[in-house]
Amino acid sequence: MPLLARITALTYSRYVMASIASLGLDIVLFLSLLHLGLPAMATSALGYAAGLAAHWLLSTRFVFGDGMASSGTQRTRQKGLFIATGLIGLCITALIVGAGDTLGIDPRLAKILAVAISFQATYLARRTAIFRP
Repeated sequence: MPLLARITALTYSRYVMASIASLGLDIVLFLSLLHLGLPAMATSALGYAAGLAAHWLLSTRFVFGDGMASSGTQRTRQKGLFIATGLIGLCITALIVGAGDTLGIDPRLAKILAVAISFQATYLARRTAIFRP
């Protein structure tokens, strides 16, 4: 396997692990807030936001270390783009969960679909636009 393919595969594996940890936080918060009776769309957004913060920490220390800027303007740009991709993922998540809830679909099932779509969209954006090695 060529070196670039191995590096990409390892990065994707690390991204999956970071995403699982962040998703764990997201889901625990989502289900806890749902249990308290908060609206599904709001709980989905709050869980996602908490997961996003965790994901930044894991991504910059564990996943994309080879593409991280050390400091300065480039690092600030990366943070901004990371947040922007997170907001795109948040919109995808909230819209899918909100639409599912409106259609009478269990919010937990809608969340699963939202996670799958949001995961792929944010990985591709982060790997190609933010953390290029």
